Amino acid sequence: MAVQTPTRTSTTEARHAQEPPRNGPPWIEKWGGLFFVAPFGVLFAFFLLWPTVAGLWNSFFNTSLAGVKQEFLGLQNWREMFGDPAVWDSLKNTLVFTAMSTPPLVIIALVMALLANRKGLLGWLLRFSYFAPFVLPATVVTLIWVWIYQPGFGLVNGLLTAGGFAEIDWLNDENRAMLAVVITTVWWTVGFNFLLYLAALQGIPEQVYEAASIDGANGRQKLFRITLPLMSRTTGLIIVLQLVASLKIFDQIYLMTDGGPNYATRPIIQYIYESGFTSYRIGYASAISYLFFAIIVIVAVAQFKLFSGKKEAV
Repeated sequence: MAVQTPTRTSTTEARHAQEPPRNGPPWIEKWGGLFFVAPFGVLFAFFLLWPTVAGLWNSFFNTSLAGVKQEFLGLQNWREMFGDPAVWDSLKNTLVFTAMSTPPLVIIALVMALLANRKGLLGWLLRFSYFAPFVLPATVVTLIWVWIYQPGFGLVNGLLTAGGFAEIDWLNDENRAMLAVVITTVWWTVGFNFLLYLAALQGIPEQVYEAASIDGANGRQKLFRITLPLMSRTTGLIIVLQLVASLKIFDQIYLMTDGGPNYATRPIIQYIYESGFTSYRIGYASAISYLFFAIIVIVAVAQFKLFSGKKEAV
């Protein structure tokens, strides 16, 4: 008895019969998704793309907030920027702050996550206390720490004098003002990195640790051979985010020291602000902004290239 095989035509007809009927013209299926992203695209172009292009355009003019007639300067703002010692001093302060703040913000966050990764009331209390400072506004944080650093009645100097040491005027000492800002920043922002590490820890299956325990692994071996390797990509992400965030330092320095003493803590963003809104030189401030933007892009790309090859198997 011969078996009849389905033809190509019958197979195609059956597939089309199973497809749901189309409710509109073909162009809606092809371009309909654009209507959903169009509102965001318009806002993105208006609030990000256009200011970016306008800032680059202004860097070639003597644009001013003082009502001075705009005049094309070519690369004059850029030449002045590369020869301005204040640009490089403020950039050096920014890099010093980044180098001082990034390692503790990564290491302390990891230690805090390891301590808080437990069940029960103690774990909840640790998570709350570690993350709580991060939700405070910059003004509140700086007000607290300015009082803590005050000579005479501040908590830090009170501990120093109780231990037999001399008081330190932290925020008015060129050699210690940056350290004071770093300590404040670590206390304030380490909660975000802690939250990322805690999420990564909770994503590691318990079966991995159980298998290691059966094989006779102790706590130290589990930490260095299981936990840290499995969180390598999370660590890379935190380092990238922290470097970019530290390079954009402004709020706490501006509120605590105003860039002093003697410009020892003034970051590059504060100098951009002063050039544009204190000296009213928007064109010159735009040129400095693009130099800083290029540095951030280079750092971010280098970090992503460095950590993109590492794989995390969870």
